[in-house]
Amino acid sequence: VVVAGMEGALASVVGGIVPCPVIAVPTGVGYGASFQGIAPLLTMLNSCAAGVAVVNIDNGFGAATIASLINHL
Repeated sequence: VVVAGMEGALASVVGGIVPCPVIAVPTGVGYGASFQGIAPLLTMLNSCAAGVAVVNIDNGFGAATIASLINHL
């Protein structure tokens, strides 16, 4: 689970390094112009790394649910 603000590029970087699924959570908290989470959300949705799932802004519960579903497969 990757939580990132600002530009949200961390999910793509981690997705390119690790062989397991990555769950990206954009957050509206942080410095810079993040537009309350819209900028990191759009960046994460446009990720070219395979295996990156994106949940809504500040949706840690949704990320935990996806992680639990993946864990039970």
